[in-house]
Amino acid sequence: MSVTKSFNAAALMGEKPLVMGVLNVTPDSFSDGGQYVSVTSAFDHAQQMINEGAAIIDVGGESTRPGASPVSTQQELDRVIPVIEKISANLDCVISLDSSCPQVMEAAAQAGASLLNDVRAFQREGALKVAAKTGLPVCLMHMRGEPKTMQQQPHYNSVVAEVQAFLLARVEACLEAGIERNKIIIDPGFGFGKTLDHNLQLLEALAQLKELGLPLLVGMSRKSMIGAILNNETGERLYGGLALAAIAVTQGANIIRTHDVGPTSDAVAVAYAVSASTN
Repeated sequence: MSVTKSFNAAALMGEKPLVMGVLNVTPDSFSDGGQYVSVTSAFDHAQQMINEGAAIIDVGGESTRPGASPVSTQQELDRVIPVIEKISANLDCVISLDSSCPQVMEAAAQAGASLLNDVRAFQREGALKVAAKTGLPVCLMHMRGEPKTMQQQPHYNSVVAEVQAFLLARVEACLEAGIERNKIIIDPGFGFGKTLDHNLQLLEALAQLKELGLPLLVGMSRKSMIGAILNNETGERLYGGLALAAIAVTQGANIIRTHDVGPTSDAVAVAYAVSASTN
């Protein structure tokens, strides 16, 4: 019998931020590709992240790192559905599906997923219709272009205004498709078609994005923006990621997506305690 939690997106507002643990069941993700491709290793890692403080496990079967190539629908289904089924049947957590594929969304909802997290903001044909049909909360992320080419000289006249306008338009599309506003989360998409300067501007302006009145998910864990600041490699970015997570919490982020759940949970708790004491 499934023990997976249902997920109330609207309840995130004004509450302590949640930590979302990244579970890439892919051979080519930028940070941990190939580490959790078997159902057993993926399940064990999910259990470890929950023990370390993750409330949400974000399962992804297609890499969206810069330069990544797409995979077939069947490949994605084969990677994520058995993992979601096993987590759903055995662990007490919210399962998020990281996918842009309508067929995968539908199958994941049936397998026990409680949240649909799409880096393409449900712009693929049929994605919004399927998302609405599942009745699950959704996370809309901003991305300029596609993963294979998104970091090839991205340009904005005003990155904050353009990201905010895009997210607002996708929120309206969700509402028109029948998805309730209290089931919508937004994500500015750090590192997705953005330079270091774009990312820093967005981080500084998170409070402005909160003006949309929706829960905010932020994912900066191990990303190249940290490497650009500190001149280090992917495996050396923990401390930079913790600093960014803490800043995001003080700016109003409601979900922090991370590969490093234990340390991030501590950073989130401390940052939130400080932020809550001043409000």
